Amino acid sequence: MESQRKSSGEEDSSGERGLLHTWKGYSYSVTPERVLLSRPVLQAALGTRHGVLLVEGGQVYSFGEFPWKQSQVSEVGPLKPVLESALSGQRVVAVAAGSFHSGALTEDGGVHMWGENSFGQCGLSSLTVVPNPTPVAVMDPDTSPPHTIRVLELACGEQHSLALSAQHEVWAWGSGCQLGLVTTVFPVWKPQKVEHLVGRHVLQVACGAFHSLALVRCLPPQESRRPLPDKCGQCNQLLYTMTDKEDHVIISDSHYCPLGVELLAEGEARLGPGRSPPLGLQSSPSEPLSSHTSDSAPGPHPSITEHTDYERGRTVAQNGEVLTTTDTDISAAGTDSDRAVGVGGAGSRNSPYPDDQAVKEYLKKLSDTSLAEETAKMTIAGASFQPPADSLDLLTSDLIPRVMPVTTSSALNSLVSSCASAVGERVVSTYEALSLKKMINYYYPGVVGVAGVPGGIPGGVPGGFPGGPAEERVRLEESMQGKKSCSTGDIREEEAEGLSRRLSLPGLLSQVSPRLLRRASRPRVRAVPLTPVGGLPEAGELLPSLQTEVWSWGRGEEGQLGHGDNLPRLQPLCIKCLSSKEVVLVAAGAHHSLALTAQSQVFSWGSNSSGQLGHMASPTTIPRLATLSEGIRVWDVGAGAQHTLLLADGDCYQPILYYSGQQVREGAQDAPQDQTEGYSYTQQPVLLPFCMNLGYVSGVFAGGQSCVALADRSVMGFSASLHELAAAERKFYCKLSSVKNHILRPLLDLGEDYCCRYSSAGQRPWVRESLSTALGLASTVLLRSLARCYSHLCHLTGQHSASLTANLRRRREFKSLVMLEHASIFLDTYNEYCCSVGNFLVMGGFQALAKPSLEFFGKCPELLQRLAESSEENIPLSDLLVTLFYLPMRHLHEYGRLLLKLGTCFEVSSVDYQKLQDGCSKFEALALHLKRRRKEAEYTYHFWKSFPGKMTVSGLDSLRNPRRRLICESSNKALTLQNSGRFSVNWFILFNDALVHAQGVVPYKSLFSTHHVFPLATLWVEPIPEENTGLHGLKVISPEETFTLLACSSMEKAKWLRSINQAVDQAMSGAGQSGSGAGQRAEPPISRTASYTFYKDSRLKEAIYEGRWLAGKPNGRGMVKWLDGRIYTGTFKNGLEDGFGDYVMPSKTLNLNDHYQGHWKEGKMHGIGTYKYATGELYEGSFQDNMRHGHGMLRSGTLNSSSPSVFIGQWVHDKKTGYGVFDDITRGEKYMGMWQDDQRQGTGVIVTQFGLYYEGAFNNNKMQGTGVLLSEDNTTYEGEFSEDWTLNGKGVLTMPNGDYFEGSFTGEWGSGLKVTGSFFKPNLYDSDGDKGRAVKLGRLAVRPEEKWRVVFEECWMRLGCEAPGQGENQRAWENIAVALTTSRRRHRDSPEMNLSRTQNRTLESLEFIPQQHVGPVTMEKYDSIRRYLIKACDTPLHPLGWLMETLVAVYRMTYVGVGANRRLLLQAVNEIMSYLARIFQLVRFLFPDLPEEGGAIPEPSSDPQDKKDSNCADTQLESPKPGRVVSSSALLLPVLLPRLYPPLFTLYALEKEREDDVYWECVLRLNKQPDVALLAFLGVQHRFHSVSVPVLGEKTEVVSSTKDACFASATETLQQISTTFTPSDKLQVIQLTFEEITKEVMSSLEDNFLWSMDDLFPVFLYVVLRARIRNLGSEVSLIEDLMDPCVQHGEHGIMFTTLKACYYQIQHEKTT
Repeated sequence: MESQRKSSGEEDSSGERGLLHTWKGYSYSVTPERVLLSRPVLQAALGTRHGVLLVEGGQVYSFGEFPWKQSQVSEVGPLKPVLESALSGQRVVAVAAGSFHSGALTEDGGVHMWGENSFGQCGLSSLTVVPNPTPVAVMDPDTSPPHTIRVLELACGEQHSLALSAQHEVWAWGSGCQLGLVTTVFPVWKPQKVEHLVGRHVLQVACGAFHSLALVRCLPPQESRRPLPDKCGQCNQLLYTMTDKEDHVIISDSHYCPLGVELLAEGEARLGPGRSPPLGLQSSPSEPLSSHTSDSAPGPHPSITEHTDYERGRTVAQNGEVLTTTDTDISAAGTDSDRAVGVGGAGSRNSPYPDDQAVKEYLKKLSDTSLAEETAKMTIAGASFQPPADSLDLLTSDLIPRVMPVTTSSALNSLVSSCASAVGERVVSTYEALSLKKMINYYYPGVVGVAGVPGGIPGGVPGGFPGGPAEERVRLEESMQGKKSCSTGDIREEEAEGLSRRLSLPGLLSQVSPRLLRRASRPRVRAVPLTPVGGLPEAGELLPSLQTEVWSWGRGEEGQLGHGDNLPRLQPLCIKCLSSKEVVLVAAGAHHSLALTAQSQVFSWGSNSSGQLGHMASPTTIPRLATLSEGIRVWDVGAGAQHTLLLADGDCYQPILYYSGQQVREGAQDAPQDQTEGYSYTQQPVLLPFCMNLGYVSGVFAGGQSCVALADRSVMGFSASLHELAAAERKFYCKLSSVKNHILRPLLDLGEDYCCRYSSAGQRPWVRESLSTALGLASTVLLRSLARCYSHLCHLTGQHSASLTANLRRRREFKSLVMLEHASIFLDTYNEYCCSVGNFLVMGGFQALAKPSLEFFGKCPELLQRLAESSEENIPLSDLLVTLFYLPMRHLHEYGRLLLKLGTCFEVSSVDYQKLQDGCSKFEALALHLKRRRKEAEYTYHFWKSFPGKMTVSGLDSLRNPRRRLICESSNKALTLQNSGRFSVNWFILFNDALVHAQGVVPYKSLFSTHHVFPLATLWVEPIPEENTGLHGLKVISPEETFTLLACSSMEKAKWLRSINQAVDQAMSGAGQSGSGAGQRAEPPISRTASYTFYKDSRLKEAIYEGRWLAGKPNGRGMVKWLDGRIYTGTFKNGLEDGFGDYVMPSKTLNLNDHYQGHWKEGKMHGIGTYKYATGELYEGSFQDNMRHGHGMLRSGTLNSSSPSVFIGQWVHDKKTGYGVFDDITRGEKYMGMWQDDQRQGTGVIVTQFGLYYEGAFNNNKMQGTGVLLSEDNTTYEGEFSEDWTLNGKGVLTMPNGDYFEGSFTGEWGSGLKVTGSFFKPNLYDSDGDKGRAVKLGRLAVRPEEKWRVVFEECWMRLGCEAPGQGENQRAWENIAVALTTSRRRHRDSPEMNLSRTQNRTLESLEFIPQQHVGPVTMEKYDSIRRYLIKACDTPLHPLGWLMETLVAVYRMTYVGVGANRRLLLQAVNEIMSYLARIFQLVRFLFPDLPEEGGAIPEPSSDPQDKKDSNCADTQLESPKPGRVVSSSALLLPVLLPRLYPPLFTLYALEKEREDDVYWECVLRLNKQPDVALLAFLGVQHRFHSVSVPVLGEKTEVVSSTKDACFASATETLQQISTTFTPSDKLQVIQLTFEEITKEVMSSLEDNFLWSMDDLFPVFLYVVLRARIRNLGSEVSLIEDLMDPCVQHGEHGIMFTTLKACYYQIQHEKTT
């Protein structure tokens, strides 16, 4: 393709993007060369002598030297790239380049590799070189079958390649330890998973020549806080050992793992002893501190490990004099393996120092040098020690306030404490002799962290000591003692005598004070994390994570792994010192590494032979900050062989480029990479002067000696606007971080209980008050809340900054901007932060914070002024702090401005413009809203500030609340109370949550003596019309008070009305907590939800109500809680309980609760409900005025209690009155009769479990008056009673055989009777009819129509009728619809009462008023009425369904159990008939056109055709006739009887027991005969005998032995009579039986055959016998009693008479 050279400075201004520029070196003569391609370049990757380009559309080009191309072109200039045609048809999304091979990643996650493959780096076996892109399969062998892994990112080194999968796991192939695989066989041809990173979320991978880097998301807190293991994961040896000496304990961590790393449980690597961690930080609390240098380091020097070990054996006083030496036998930290790679000094002896003489001289210098001299020397050489802010960050914890700014991390404290617990009190007593104050002189109070050595301090000599010689370290430490606080100022000097006893902790602070242990174990105020763990929860995966770690592995001879040594690592190991740096990007050069943080800082480590690290500090084995000018914010990096390229923000938003490393001379491209003689290099990054000519650079790449930059020309300002947005966000995040690190963190550090500082004389420390004392407890909590919200805002900004930067590197589009798609995350975070700042301001927190801030920042807080961007002079410190913490609010305007600027790049009518405009509006609206909230907070603060001096109000200062804001107040007499006293004074204060009314009397000293608070959520205000009164009045309604306020003018009235309404609206909607200040409504809704505590109402005093309100009264669903424990949950109306509710009332005596659940009316229980008493009783039924009234059931006790009983019946004013059934389970008696005032009064029936039956009169709960008593053996007494079961008076006693006594009786039944009278014995020759003096039962019982009258009355009331039949039909239907809708809604709102889908559909259909309730009833309407009744009776929520359910309950309650007495059969049948009559009355009320009982429905039509059609339709109905007689039995028995059938049929079975036994005996005897014999015996004519019968589908002849074969189908049909319930169904079975008999007989006779009864009866008798129906007598009696009268004389009646005759015939049948 055609390409040409073109200077970037000559580039035209036409709109272009994805422009590629390449160059080498950094001299002023270097001019980048433009590579012209037909499409924009999206990504570039550079190897040692080649490069790969990805252009728009997914095409890949290569340039440079291609030795692997073989016959093809092996070298192409950088300006003439060639297309990789092998990738045609593939859409490539990313490319990567190693030293001599390349890779491409396709859209579907596939990998293609080509280039050098000698070490397996291309992943293709049996090939030395791969000339063209070839697919490489990344397969997971752990799955069956193995499936292909989708890859997200590729990285290539010199001999290896890495892939990042969609599961964020790392796969590697190639050769060398840089693979991170547990293998010794190389090359690795197939990609294998790096198991050491499994379980971690890897974000990015990078490859150096022989090392690898991975950016990993930190584990969640619950995973990262697992306890450390006791044994090594590799060799299974103990990690820690304890040796108990005579006077001390030695705890050693000298375990050495051969691999140099150990696999821990949480997937982290641990350095073995002798493996040095980074300078200034330890990888784990047990690791020894060391810093090894490379061979190129000048001169031998003692390692940090050696110094630390030496200090373990020394305790140095404040002046540096050596006091005591306890350990002379100190083991060496180095090992043979250390010396093998040149680590640990030049000597090979087992001493921590290479030269003992050097040690003596060093100690002499320490003892001879005074503190003043050292301070002076340090001042002279001050330029060599300027610790930057980042060095503090390396050692500062993110949790604040810290317990001890000068001590180790919490891991040390926990380790020491656990060790102390393990060895007992003896060790603790050993600690008492230690003086931490003496020991700590070796360590920087503010700079020294975990390991106790300075980290990240530039200008130090190799070895890590700042400023040159080692004594400078001690001088600096002593000088810092006066500037930093410690916690050991109260330790007495006398403790030094116990220094001979110590606890040795290799690798840790060697001596720890027991006071430190006690202090660490004290309960502390919860620390505030200034870096949110895990980021913002609502941000989720939308934004990049800042909680990251950098892991490295591979060769480390140049220190490129960053672990503080030159050792190789076979498996990934975390670089601990970068774990809190918010690294967002890593890059690897040939032998050096780079890490870019969210704060736009660059950490570098590894080879610095050409200055490629950007600094000249040593050692280079740990990450250090590159040296850049202040204000330079780096946001992209590239690493080459010996150079580094940085892309940064400068003074303007156009990016600038910095170069660090080797200068490439003209014509030196072919020079060897390791040849550095004659080459110049940078000592710190230098600005490339041509960068401004490139346009808007979006990414930089480096490799070999080359540099590449991708740039855009601003198309209508779009690129410029995107860059400006990202640059502004990066700058803002750096600003927020500076405030957090330099202001917020130090202020929170002042929260230590005691902050000690040495006075100028250095004699005794003075103690200043703690921060919590200065602020107070409330303000301290608010400050912590402010710090938390600030941290969230800062973290969100950092994530957003990283997201915008990533967008610039890749897509460079605005549609995916998180701030547009998910603006609510930003709006909520800013809202929360503004609220926390306002809360702190309102409580006077900034004013109280001024004093400790003044002590900390001094009287000239230049830092505060600079960060607050304040140019005013002599501004109060508190105002400066307010300005500083409100500073982030300005950034919302910046958001709006930049989004609007982006919008100008599009057409006004476009969707993109509208989207940007909407985003701009949201942020601008929020900015204005927060500005108003700031003014409200300041107004409120000044109100409370001036309040105490203005006037005295009793208890009003208690209203000061962090979230409470002042709206307005009436101190100017603008508002008064109507009808107030002459000398009374009223003051109204409107807050954002309450209206306060303060009152007082003029003459008194305390002007306002009382006040009352009206919560705004329960405040209603209405303007009073001025036409009538002429007053400017406002009517204020609260739940318990209503008063009128008078304004001085109409303007003042409007102002207060608007202010109160807006405040009420905001209080209801929570606008004080969230929202962006949208337009307010004219007035708040009259109905609302709120909480209120009553203080005045006698019924609700001190009760708390939560729920719906309407005009000052509870209305709707709500809950009331009384102080005595009563709780009501349900609906209210006009301030009273009304509707369905749940009420709990504790019982003090039983320590249990009464619980009512049911309906209420006007504050009282009214309607159907359930009441569970604390005593265990349960009442279910009707209530009225908090009393049981109407129908209900009361269960008392349980089956195993003293007096269990059940009453169901009528209640009046909480007493049993009317008809009811009482089941006394203890006595085994059941009473069915009338009641009066909880006593049996009137007629009634009692049955017992022993078979006694009594019916008669009751008086005062006793059998008193005329009655009838029957025993089980039919002994009958009819006469007078005086007590229960006590005869007293005239009567007749009839024996079972017919003999009887007539006279006067006294005595108790069953205990002996005294009889005065005559004995009669009937004549033996009298007929049977005259023998028995049968007593007609039921005469003295309650009449059926009197039973359960209250149940039917309740049903009529539900229909809206005051009395049966008196009401409006339309109103009844409306009441039904309302009841169903209300019930369905209540069930829907209660999860425990959920209805099924079928029940919901049934209810919905019943809610509609049926059309058939008006107009003449036809057969069609009759059927629809019948179907409606079936559905209504099946639904308990329908009034008819409730009636049916209640009747079934009372019927079963009456006739089940003891009530199953055969004497009750007649009453049971009559009761059913009464039900039918009364329900039919209800049905006729709902359907008034339905004919009366016995009325006929007219035939449909007289038209012949219609008549024919009607006849055809009616043949499918029950009756073959077109007309139908209406009866309650036909209409209602199919609905009612199946529910009542079990108890009713049981009574029939008991009544017919003797007859059925005789019948059954005959059935069994006659069924022993075969068919032919039985037919002959019964007199069946031979022509009706079956000749053959079907058996299994084949005809079989009937022989003399055949049994149960004749008329089998008719027999089976008749047996179905026992499976039906209603008489009509049973008669239908009989009819079908006759049809089956006729069908079988007609098969052998002529067609015109007609039955005669003489012929038919024997055949039917045979069928009845063969059917073997056990209780046929009961079935016959049930049909006879309940048969519809209209069918008694028809065909069904005749058939039933035949069946009845067969039953009696079988009983009297005689057989020989």
